[in-house]
Amino acid sequence: MTRSFIGAALGALLALVLLPGGALAQNALTDPVEQWLPSSDDATWTYRWSNDRYAPTPTLEQYELSERKGSEFALRWTTEDLGNGEGTVQSAGVIGFDRTEAGLVNTGWNSTPPPPQFPILCGTASGCGNSLSSSLFLAVWGSRGPLLQEPLVRGSRWRALGGASNDVSSENRYAGTEQIDVPAFPGGVSAARIESDVTQAGALGDPYGTGVRTVWWVRGVGPVRMVFRHAGGETSQAELVGTNLSPGEAPPDDDYMPFEEGRTAVFRYRNTRHLKRASTQRFKVAEVVNNSARVEVEVASGPIRAAGAYVFATRLDGVRNTATSTKAASAVRFPDLGPRSLPRSRRRHFFTAYDLMTYGFNPVLPAYPKKGDEWKSSRGTRDFKAFGVTGSSDVLGVQRVRTPAGTFRAIAVRSQLRQAGFPFGSGTRTSWFAPRRGLVKLVFRHGDGSISTVERLR
Repeated sequence: MTRSFIGAALGALLALVLLPGGALAQNALTDPVEQWLPSSDDATWTYRWSNDRYAPTPTLEQYELSERKGSEFALRWTTEDLGNGEGTVQSAGVIGFDRTEAGLVNTGWNSTPPPPQFPILCGTASGCGNSLSSSLFLAVWGSRGPLLQEPLVRGSRWRALGGASNDVSSENRYAGTEQIDVPAFPGGVSAARIESDVTQAGALGDPYGTGVRTVWWVRGVGPVRMVFRHAGGETSQAELVGTNLSPGEAPPDDDYMPFEEGRTAVFRYRNTRHLKRASTQRFKVAEVVNNSARVEVEVASGPIRAAGAYVFATRLDGVRNTATSTKAASAVRFPDLGPRSLPRSRRRHFFTAYDLMTYGFNPVLPAYPKKGDEWKSSRGTRDFKAFGVTGSSDVLGVQRVRTPAGTFRAIAVRSQLRQAGFPFGSGTRTSWFAPRRGLVKLVFRHGDGSISTVERLR
């Protein structure tokens, strides 16, 4: 008999992880090959999994593509015709996924139920939709949305929910890449290591549903090894024993705009004509939720008094400024900014370092930036309504840049900006971002001939 294990809707969760963003090129999500979990038409995976107490005899499972539509896809699996003998676990099912700007999401599953000797992972035995008796169930347990956060960069951490009713939680962290050997790649393969603390409360089998999990992901292949050390003392594990997929090269994992709660930065900002006495400003990451951060600013010294907050979302289409709220009083007068379509009270100002950095259009910085990346403004966006700026940005590559905070090898981003009728809002801006530090320097050569310079002090 087959029991339906379709997972509960992720609406509330996705509302958090899928903030309104910009025009992420759809082929980045629908490309079936260049992914952490591919969805190629002919792709196959064969896993071997076991649990040292409840299923000590290893079971082979074969997965293949069931369907694909846009960024969504499903894999089906079976244990039939794989030589599984006495003591193995017979199962079959379908498990669904969706690629989003926030990362890979598990959308649900339908499978045969776990064997009766396994712990019950719900408050009651009747109608329980939770299971840990299959290879990919080990990967998605407690981490359905997102299952794998992107962009995946050093220091990445995220919280997620899982289980059929989002009744399991996890704290996840990217621990870097390492070479591992699995039967599918006996010569070794480079894998991204994801460590998770998984918690279940309220189920009859809580100790089994709670524990520490490690999953090794290979770009262009998917998970190749999963180890779950249950709080009850058992260990479940699965490894890839065969596939027709070839490992790809993982994107660089440098984080050029890190948002970690409590992180601070101090900048000195001046303009050759309008702000000759420098303004010193302190920024602090006050809150981080699902790779979105609120950064607070206060002015430490100088002729500008300002306070406020900036909200940033880091997604596969880059680091975006999604909201800004600041108040300022200035002893100096800056030239007006546009656009003319907005009343003066709603127009932006260049009071802080982040005002200069976020001005114009998103993203501030693309995900996985590399030399030659280019993006342009669009008249149909919220950014154009707020700034009225046309132009383009491109990544110049890594450059050596010196600031009072030190010398950095930083990625340089150049933006050509034009705000019709407002020379001060037009010009060329170059921003430098250092790994694990964020913005370290910015130079804005305005159309009125003045130059704004931002330098990191610490």
